[in-house]
Amino acid sequence: MDSTITFKDKIESEEELRSIIGYPSELVRRKVITYIDEHCKDFISRSPFLVISTSDEAGYCDASPRGDMPGFALVLNEKHIVIPERPGNKRSDTLRNILVNPKAGLFFLIPGLGETLRVNGKAALVKDSQLLERMAVNGKKPLLGICVEVEECFIHCAKAIIRSGLWKPESWSDRESLPNAAKILAEHVKIPGATAEKIENSLNEDYKTELY
Repeated sequence: MDSTITFKDKIESEEELRSIIGYPSELVRRKVITYIDEHCKDFISRSPFLVISTSDEAGYCDASPRGDMPGFALVLNEKHIVIPERPGNKRSDTLRNILVNPKAGLFFLIPGLGETLRVNGKAALVKDSQLLERMAVNGKKPLLGICVEVEECFIHCAKAIIRSGLWKPESWSDRESLPNAAKILAEHVKIPGATAEKIENSLNEDYKTELY
């Protein structure tokens, strides 16, 4: 399979980029704040889902989802947010990245709302027992916490959500026609005996018993 593509007309400078897309309005330029105000705190308290973006020391990037009950990301004060780290697949891409490069970006969503909240800052891994206890669910504390010191905080407009129809069930595909994760995993891992059926059973059991 030939995976080589050569683009002959690439944008090479911000000047050229700006000649195509233009410049942000005064509203957009002024919307960034450097702390969590009451509006952002309220937004975070209503969000059950976020994406955290990190990169390693070489610049290789990763974006990873985090989700729980609304408000699972704990706002400690106007400069610090803590995200509980629940049981996962132990790849720990985000966690390992933070150890070598603390820069992180957060993207908060609220179901049904087009606008989103973006937070950029410096992340650290924390294991303070009393803090983790505040984020316990069903008596189980998170494994650790990702603390983000806020450097930028701003609302992102709803255009992408509107274009995608993300919150419109009538635009969704029938579940039977959606990609099957177990089949994809079976094809990717190619482990003898790891059939799609066995993988699906393992995933379903994990979803039942290992959320917290």
